Amino acid sequence: MRVSDAYSQVGYGSFEIGFGSRPAILVVDLQVAFTDPSFPLGGLPMIHSATERTARMLETARSRSVPVAACYTAYCGQRDMPLWKVRAVREDFIYGHPCTAMDPRIYHEDDFTYCKNAPSMFFQTPLITWLVRQGVDTVIVTGCTTSGCVRATVVDAFSYGLRVHVAADCCGDAEQGPHDDALRDVGRRYADLRNADDIEGYLAGL
Repeated sequence: MRVSDAYSQVGYGSFEIGFGSRPAILVVDLQVAFTDPSFPLGGLPMIHSATERTARMLETARSRSVPVAACYTAYCGQRDMPLWKVRAVREDFIYGHPCTAMDPRIYHEDDFTYCKNAPSMFFQTPLITWLVRQGVDTVIVTGCTTSGCVRATVVDAFSYGLRVHVAADCCGDAEQGPHDDALRDVGRRYADLRNADDIEGYLAGL
């Protein structure tokens, strides 16, 4: 994504990170809490579109034996929960609640699927150990929400020295503005922004 503003004038977005040789797909929080309209957070059209596009990209990734890590968010109760300001998270994101199940369109038994307790997929989880064991140097981030847990995951992936790519059309948010702002901002600093078609072309060539 081209940066054409005061940021670019002082050098933000000056380089592309590029792909490495060993990618993995990170799927952030595509649990049914966000993808099933029967749940309070499940009625957001952008997230439904992102889920469908992610599912198609994962088919390509798995056909090329690209590792996939997927997470959901859940807690024992409010005593072990951060101070979320989101009602549905406080009330429903409890282990065993139906909303914590992975969306069947993106779930696969061979994926590394685990629970996270904070916005980032990396925060106090086994993800970085798993990535090291797979020899991963490039992560492709998908999921929801773009301005929340996706952004947090991008920042941590960057902080661990990985090549970070965001599949923009595989991410969703409640509104277009925060989605666009978050993508533009991480694209200035931490990640390359791609569409799923471009990423699938890269994966197909592995």
